[in-house]
Amino acid sequence: MLQERKFERAKVSFQKVIGSGVRELADRAAVHMNTCEQHLSRSSTSFKTPEEHYDYAVSLMNVGDFVAAREHLEKILKQSPKSDYGWYGKGVLECLTGHFEDAPKALAEAIRLNPASRFQARNDSDLKNLMDDPRFTELIYPEPESDS
Repeated sequence: MLQERKFERAKVSFQKVIGSGVRELADRAAVHMNTCEQHLSRSSTSFKTPEEHYDYAVSLMNVGDFVAAREHLEKILKQSPKSDYGWYGKGVLECLTGHFEDAPKALAEAIRLNPASRFQARNDSDLKNLMDDPRFTELIYPEPESDS
């Protein structure tokens, strides 16, 4: 349950183990229960703005907690589907987690909503694994429109 991120259910199970009286198991269960409590308190964090929520999701990506980052980015996009930063973050996350088909799609949406995202993507080291992808190249270096 802990690996499946079902912290509430895992916490109940660990409480039962702690109550069993088997000291060796109770000590280990207490450590795992503490982990559950930390995750539960983190996931219930309240945010004043969607941008603050996004900053938290980015901090999760920075420490390698991609599962929690994905959950938060999905919440951001559900609440604010037109947030270019939410789509940009999703694109970066897709790249960092090896979903190279989905990354350009999310980045394209970010750029559609805010063309300045194109310039950010050009210099973002988190997107380096996409630099040789023609879809990404076309996205960040579009052909100039002709007037003919």
